[in-house]
Amino acid sequence: MSAATPPFWQAKTLEEMTREEWESLCDGCGRCCLHKLRFDDDKGGPGELGHTNVACRLLDLEACRCTRYQTRHRYVPDCVTLTPAEVRAIDWLPPSCGYRLLAEGKPLQWWHPLVSGTPDTVHEAGISVRGRTVGERDAGPLDHHLVDWPGKMPRPRKPAKVPPAKVGPGGQQP
Repeated sequence: MSAATPPFWQAKTLEEMTREEWESLCDGCGRCCLHKLRFDDDKGGPGELGHTNVACRLLDLEACRCTRYQTRHRYVPDCVTLTPAEVRAIDWLPPSCGYRLLAEGKPLQWWHPLVSGTPDTVHEAGISVRGRTVGERDAGPLDHHLVDWPGKMPRPRKPAKVPPAKVGPGGQQP
């Protein structure tokens, strides 16, 4: 990719992306894999959304990736398959989600693997659910695990600075 050629996520609409490009928009944070509760409003309609820190049983709590992504619907029939239309319609994707950001015309964040070049930055920046969740089999009642952080734009930690390489006289490594 030359300096004049923007990356695909800046050059294409969500609808124009290949399946591989589409899948790469997931930053691996795991926030969308946390259980959510929808509270009825006083008129019986859909009301406020409640986020929990309870992860789907298929989520690897360390890697923050689905352990059975290709066959997940066999185990979790109501797992959502995101499409451009779904991304624009649902209200529970985290504000840091790459799909949501692009659908809203916003840029991907520096921690996104497509921007940083590594899947580790989403964890290093504190964006992922790593270390902040409980598995659904251990959780008990979901309403005992209500939290607000999955639905808020996180304040990322700064990436670790890599010290410059030490170069000796004549460009040799000391």
